[in-house]
Amino acid sequence: MENLIAQARWVIQMGSILGVLGVSIGAFGAHSLRARLEAAGRMDTFETAVKYQFYHAIALVLVGIITQLLANNPAALKTLNWSAWSFVAGTLIFSGSLYILCLSGVTWLGAITPIGGLFFLAGWGFLFWAVGK
Repeated sequence: MENLIAQARWVIQMGSILGVLGVSIGAFGAHSLRARLEAAGRMDTFETAVKYQFYHAIALVLVGIITQLLANNPAALKTLNWSAWSFVAGTLIFSGSLYILCLSGVTWLGAITPIGGLFFLAGWGFLFWAVGK
């Protein structure tokens, strides 16, 4: 039971961290970087990165809550763990590559972004599978 609580706590804390970072990065982009992002034509790209970070921060919090609800199902817990890690990896790769692209202008990073999207899809698939077990 302690391991379950630790797993759920970790997932909710990770969602909370990504949420705090999303607010901070979004505010920084809207205020301090606005002129730079608009001049580069990257404001929409930056906003997409922030949005997807928020969506998956919330998803992580929900996965943590669902982990507690499915405490008596070891197979579901393992799959929920995969879901959480997929959401974290997706956020780092998807949003991270877009942030770097916006700030550096290194356009080949756009080729990495879909890998993050695949992690997002995997996370949602694992969540679907876990709840169905």
